[in-house]
Amino acid sequence: MNQHMDERARIREAMDRLLADKPTCSNGSLTAVALAAEAGVHRMALQKRHADLKEEFYARVRAETHQTPEVEARLRKEVVRLKQALKDSRTAEAKSRHRAEQVALAAAVLILRKPADEDQPDPGNVVPLRPSGA
Repeated sequence: MNQHMDERARIREAMDRLLADKPTCSNGSLTAVALAAEAGVHRMALQKRHADLKEEFYARVRAETHQTPEVEARLRKEVVRLKQALKDSRTAEAKSRHRAEQVALAAAVLILRKPADEDQPDPGNVVPLRPSGA
């Protein structure tokens, strides 16, 4: 329990140093990785045991620096990219569906135009796939 409280105190001190732009043990970026390095705790400890402090750090970054944390900015860009990809995919799907409907309608028209008493197509309309005599 004492180690847990010591980690939390180190994380809070590291937050203050990073936000004051006075890092001692990290590159000074406003990320969870830099916060963990600055506090001297394992990154996964920050992510799992002290997730509330990580969120507090990001809230302070937004409030005190008036900027979006790097991770959040990266995720926002990815969301925009994925939304565009989804939109493009839906557009392509709609075009494919439209083409398939047109082909089905064309086939139905051709079937209905065929005279009922005609069993074979007109030889003048048939194009052989293999040359004759082969």
